Amino acid sequence: MNRGIAFGVGAYLVWGVLPVFWKAIESVGAFEILAHRFVWSVVFLAGIVTLRRSWPQIRGLDRNSVARLLFAGLLLGVNWVTYIWAVTNGHIVESSLGYFINPLLNVLLGVVILRERLEPGQWLAVAIAACGVAYMTVRVGSLPWIALVLAGTFGFYALLKKQVDAVGPIESLTVEVSLLVLPALLFLLALGADGSGSFGAAGARITVLLALTGVATATPLLLFGAAARRIKLATIGILQYIAPSLQFLIGVFVYSEAVSRDELIGFLLVWIALAVFTGHGLLRSRYGRPEPVTV
Repeated sequence: MNRGIAFGVGAYLVWGVLPVFWKAIESVGAFEILAHRFVWSVVFLAGIVTLRRSWPQIRGLDRNSVARLLFAGLLLGVNWVTYIWAVTNGHIVESSLGYFINPLLNVLLGVVILRERLEPGQWLAVAIAACGVAYMTVRVGSLPWIALVLAGTFGFYALLKKQVDAVGPIESLTVEVSLLVLPALLFLLALGADGSGSFGAAGARITVLLALTGVATATPLLLFGAAARRIKLATIGILQYIAPSLQFLIGVFVYSEAVSRDELIGFLLVWIALAVFTGHGLLRSRYGRPEPVTV
């Protein structure tokens, strides 16, 4: 149990401080970083799959599963490039809002698409979060599109992952990034051919950091996988707020991103929604009542 919590905290701490990593290579375009992330993730994950001897599981996937994983990879690509662009263009705080909203959106997707049922406490949490987003949209004068894209793409990504259970999370991620690695590699080769690529041309530090994007991607996933096997889902539900909380603090106190009073009120409503949602889950867990299956 203690090791599981340690693994979980480690995963979310890494996810929480990753904005610092992406900021370190902000001179590189978001799409170029995305392409490197796909290529180096394949290299890193292929090594892990080889060590786990799980290539037969991947080769045994049917066409329907491969198609779902391809679409999941596309959603992951949109999520990654949006997040990288947001971080490198001074929107760390808004990106953190997306990951605060994401658990509640997962529950809502379960209701709309999987016909799952929510209890009054869960509906209340979703309604409060929706009020927070609506308040920011009206008062700030613009839709928090970064947060909504991040929450939406990762929510539908989780939904697709739920529907492909023939392989483990590491193996499925390997398939997802492998299916898109060819266009990513061709894009990087084209950049290198016309002299606009950063790898090898922007200095040793940038080159090394780009090569480490695969490690930065897979390490928290490995820690999360180890945690998920050892601790309760309710515990993971609480730990998952470490990452966006750190992202919010880093955006405000490290990179001095401005947060208006209206934005802060919107965030406060989302945090209240999360408190209601988490408290509801803890009460169910304490009294031995099973949670409805969520995405």
